[in-house]
Amino acid sequence: MTEHERVVHARDDEVGLQAIVAIHDTRLGPAVGGCRMWPYESEADALKDVLGLSRAMTYKCALAGLPFGGGKSVILGDPRRDKSEALLERFGRLVESLGGEYRVAEDVGIGTADIEVMARATRYVAGVAGGQHASGDPSPFTALGVLEGIRVAAERRLSGGLSGLRVAVQGVGAVGLELCRALHAEGARLVVSDLDAGRTRRAAERYGAEIASPEEIFAVDADVFAPCALGGVLDDVSITALSATVVAGAANVQLAEPRHGDELHRRGILYAPDYVINAGGVINGSGEILGRYDAAASRREVLAIGARLGEIFERSAVEDRPPARVADAMAEGILRARSGRRSRRSPGW
Repeated sequence: MTEHERVVHARDDEVGLQAIVAIHDTRLGPAVGGCRMWPYESEADALKDVLGLSRAMTYKCALAGLPFGGGKSVILGDPRRDKSEALLERFGRLVESLGGEYRVAEDVGIGTADIEVMARATRYVAGVAGGQHASGDPSPFTALGVLEGIRVAAERRLSGGLSGLRVAVQGVGAVGLELCRALHAEGARLVVSDLDAGRTRRAAERYGAEIASPEEIFAVDADVFAPCALGGVLDDVSITALSATVVAGAANVQLAEPRHGDELHRRGILYAPDYVINAGGVINGSGEILGRYDAAASRREVLAIGARLGEIFERSAVEDRPPARVADAMAEGILRARSGRRSRRSPGW
């Protein structure tokens, strides 16, 4: 794992808070990244997750051309049972104590309303619903970028548009369901899975999706597999089961290990690097952070994700290297070009 600049562990038994904030790299600017609340089996599992997620945020911001570094945070707990306003405010105070070194946004288990509770205790939030430069829920922008990525991948590998394409969507939370809506509008056929049966029913009722079990979704007959749940889902077992020709989805850190990107390439499966295709949310939130939010400008910048992926796919084909390796090299080149580290505090924050 790439060296991180700072990792902060926090615990407050009075409100039930156990959290980790990881700041990976701030050469491009202060760290940004969502807060995930999840019932991890152990603190070691939570640490592994936050380290990988924060590294991906560094690469995501670099390739999206944003003036930010990568950070992430996790709160250990079940968001349906353990979340409280006191816990969220206490976490907000933790973020505030970092003095602008890290700005928090939503992620799995943490929504816009939760971020607004955190904002009672910290200035360093993104994705709030109200205010002069509020960017709101990032999910539609993340889904838009994924849609464009699927479009580009389909044109390259499947020689056609989205109409009639069969897409297996793993995870139909806020982003996954919005992606289903957009794909359905384009004429794609959907197969969905989720641990929450209510979510799959909504996708079936609204968009005519077929429902597969979480265990079956990898192997269903599909042109595209779109992982939109948690990370680490592409491993030795799932890759062997895949029938799809393209893997393109919104989940973070989809590869269980870097070598699994190599294996997808070896099998002739076109993989859209996750931190490239799912950058729509942070692109949209960047305007809020910089104090100049413009929804139309955000949309234009998110649509550029397709062209960025097209460049990666072209270099992958010319060099016969996995797209994930190409994207990593591009991001690392951008970071190397910054000879020194800038101040972690951003004026005006």
